Amino acid sequence: MAEDRASKVRALLDAVRAEGRTALTAPEGKVIADAYGIAVPGEELARDVDEAVACAARLGGPVVMKIVSPDILHKTDAGGVVVGVEGAADVRAAFCRIVENARAYDPGARIEGVQVQELLPRGQEVIVGAVTDPTFGKVVAFGLGGVLVEVLKDVTFRLAPVDAAEALSMLDSIRSAEILTGVRGQEGVDRWAVAEQIRRVSELVTDFPEIAEVDLNPVIATPAGAVAADIRVILAEGVPKERRRYSREEILTSMRRLMQPRSVAVIGASSEPGKIGNSVMRNLVDGGFAGEIHPVNPKADDILGRKAYKSVTDVPGEVDVAVFAIPARFVASALEEVGRKRIPNAVLIPSGFAETGEQALQDEIVEIAERLGIRILGPNIYGYYSTWQDLCATFCTPYDVKGGVALTSQSGGIGMAILGFARTTKTGVSAIVGLGNKSDLDEDDLLTWFGEDPHTECIAMHLEDLKDGRAFVEAARATVPKKPVVVLKAGRTAAGARAAGSHTGALAGDDAVYDDILRQAGVIRAPGLNDMLEYARALPVLPAPQGDNVVIITGAGGSGVLLSDAVTDNGLTLMEIPPDLDAAFREFIPPFGAAGNPVDITGGEPPSTYEATIRLGLEDPRIHALVLGYWHTIVTPPMVFAELTARVVAEFREKGISKPVVASLAGDVEVEEACQYLFERGVVAYPYTTEKPVAVLGAKYRWARAAGLLGGGS
Repeated sequence: MAEDRASKVRALLDAVRAEGRTALTAPEGKVIADAYGIAVPGEELARDVDEAVACAARLGGPVVMKIVSPDILHKTDAGGVVVGVEGAADVRAAFCRIVENARAYDPGARIEGVQVQELLPRGQEVIVGAVTDPTFGKVVAFGLGGVLVEVLKDVTFRLAPVDAAEALSMLDSIRSAEILTGVRGQEGVDRWAVAEQIRRVSELVTDFPEIAEVDLNPVIATPAGAVAADIRVILAEGVPKERRRYSREEILTSMRRLMQPRSVAVIGASSEPGKIGNSVMRNLVDGGFAGEIHPVNPKADDILGRKAYKSVTDVPGEVDVAVFAIPARFVASALEEVGRKRIPNAVLIPSGFAETGEQALQDEIVEIAERLGIRILGPNIYGYYSTWQDLCATFCTPYDVKGGVALTSQSGGIGMAILGFARTTKTGVSAIVGLGNKSDLDEDDLLTWFGEDPHTECIAMHLEDLKDGRAFVEAARATVPKKPVVVLKAGRTAAGARAAGSHTGALAGDDAVYDDILRQAGVIRAPGLNDMLEYARALPVLPAPQGDNVVIITGAGGSGVLLSDAVTDNGLTLMEIPPDLDAAFREFIPPFGAAGNPVDITGGEPPSTYEATIRLGLEDPRIHALVLGYWHTIVTPPMVFAELTARVVAEFREKGISKPVVASLAGDVEVEEACQYLFERGVVAYPYTTEKPVAVLGAKYRWARAAGLLGGGS
């Protein structure tokens, strides 16, 4: 059966291609729908008025009539659709009007006739579709349909193909999901029927990659089923070039030699201060890299006390990495020598490639690298840091604070912001990597490596695009169960105009697709640069939560309200305090304080009240996370609060009770030192903000769900 339907669709698509068309007519769309079990209403093609009358009589009841023309994609715009036609006279009049409108709209259009279609009952209009995204390939979409689809843009996306369960999850992922379950006494739609339409469309575009877009709009969803009133199918203009793919083992082998090299050659090394080749050499030498450092410069014998070589082919022994610090025009010939030397990695610092319009030059170095088995990092980058190897292969400032955060960026400017933040906050890093033009190595290679790297606990990535979205999703799904992945995706502007052949195409703006698919991959998307860096710094500090119950303990009622808002904004659950726990909290707070959640102990309380309530929050197993709101008073100074909180949290962790604890400190400048003290001891604390500590807690919860540590998915 599957082979039979595939051959039918194949024959149809080949015939459409042979005619030089990319858009299928409605009757051709029905052939595909029938082959794949996509539910559509009964319909017939009428080539003249008499046929239309006969078709309408056979279908019975009112009908919908639509122009059929391979040259008219948007039938409504052409006045080519009439709804609710009944009776021979009305059918004749509608047929003539539709054809006249179509000829007026496009005098040169080929008109094959009029489609006479069974009028569907009233129901909830939804859209089901699929597009070919330049980053992620085949993507299916679901959302509210009909005339409001492009106004409301309430749509969700998934990578195709989807299984039945994932298709069903799409119904709950739109903002208006409640409408589908029935509101104001109305019955809900047949969810399985809608999900099946999604699944079958995803199966179709997976089986036939040349189908660029499919649009079922509207699908009429009722308690009895889901039927597509209209199906539009568009073929791709051409076939995209296949990207070279590497196996996981190949990626890990080359990345190991890049991130843990024993020998580095610097092509373009220099003794002259102010030159990039000098800065790279100085950072490698002064950074304490224990491996071999080989300067390559045809005009020097000695650079910074190291013997210099005329060519990289003259360097003795094996070399793991060649760092390029020479002008772009010389890179290709030097890369040939790197290939002859069998060096597996080339780090291309120089600019002057695709980013300046020199695409041919970049294509040339990629061809050389692929032919000779070299992986390229760059070009147009600041270099990279591998701190656990004391490796600083960059012309920027050195950084040597070892830790568990791996940071990557496409932009040099963002890379330096990362560096400054890391230094100011004393964030230990395992690596900082520039990706630049991403001519070869990109985020999925780095994710694959950092996912296995024992020194890395959290990965944060700034990206402007992804070369291969599916490879990234695959790498993320393998990494997220082990450690958090945070992404700052730049460029939130929708670019739907590039695919305006269908409603689905117009809705599939880059950011909308990125947002949904990154979430499905379990990635935590940061709204801004500072958020990305704070998540990266804080997530390894917090233990994973064991449940959803969050309790706020605060010394200030105003902070408690703002913290409650932040909890809701970040998708967290304020615990409903049971009577016995409420009574237990009340034992420690004054009569004018407030139990419940937030627990308001009031501002004039001594350190003992803070300690007793925090202790109670940690020891009660029904509470899974604590949010602390501190208000600066002379009764309980900031460092006193910080020391008692850190001491109590440490005491419970020694007993095996580890819950995430975050804190917001309001007060004079002393709260800054108190926050730093808490952060260093496993309590994520921020001064002058109620939003930031809760946002970090929310990010930890999103990761815990994606990693399968909590229910509810990502």
